[in-house]
Amino acid sequence: MKQANPFVFTTGVLGYPILFVLLIWIVFWFEIRFGISFNEFGVRPRDVKGLRGILFSPFIHGDLKHLFNNTIPLFVLSMSLFYFYRKISWQVLLIGLLLTGVLTWSIGRPANHIGASGIIYMLAAFLFFKGIFSKYYRLVALSLIVVFLYGGMLWYVTPVNPEISWEGHLSGLVSGFLLSLIYRKNIAKSPKYEWEKPDYNVEEDLFMKHFDENGNFIERRFEIEEDEEEPEDTSGITYRYFYKKSEDKT
Repeated sequence: MKQANPFVFTTGVLGYPILFVLLIWIVFWFEIRFGISFNEFGVRPRDVKGLRGILFSPFIHGDLKHLFNNTIPLFVLSMSLFYFYRKISWQVLLIGLLLTGVLTWSIGRPANHIGASGIIYMLAAFLFFKGIFSKYYRLVALSLIVVFLYGGMLWYVTPVNPEISWEGHLSGLVSGFLLSLIYRKNIAKSPKYEWEKPDYNVEEDLFMKHFDENGNFIERRFEIEEDEEEPEDTSGITYRYFYKKSEDKT
């Protein structure tokens, strides 16, 4: 039976990333439109009230530059997650969100940590390490693309800028790495054709029997073996075929 190809483009592959991006822009528009700030709903380390930021902080951004810088990476990386790891995508996303938030709450400075950058680092780390662990050419290629596009983000897991939550970035990086270990064996591979299977025997392939040892096509008609009986015709109709040689008109 032919297996379904796991690497197919479905509605959710594009729809969910668009929804994520749309939500963070709607929250930012709401703040600007009504002149309010949701910064207090960010992750406040070692404060019980700050635990609510684990769920809310990824949707809150300080300014337009902060929002714009997170929009494209969030869209690209989440789309890659839903395309290449469809079966575990929601598990990775939800567990990664919680784990990143808890780690930020544990190690962060006493401030309101906001933004989707922690989730972005989690996705980038997961896609990179998962692809390397898989040793599957498509996923390894994805890992190299992630490094090429977002390898520079590694610089910001260190305290280079006091205005940037490097703790959130580091938490996301660690969370993505841990998730790649947890789901190390969940690797989707493309279905194999008959000739790619280990038990494939070229001598039993009817199609290959139409070629000689030099690869030339030869027409063959395979007769029914003696120990096999022709299927009985129960239709009551007899078919007769007459073959007429073509006349040479030259």
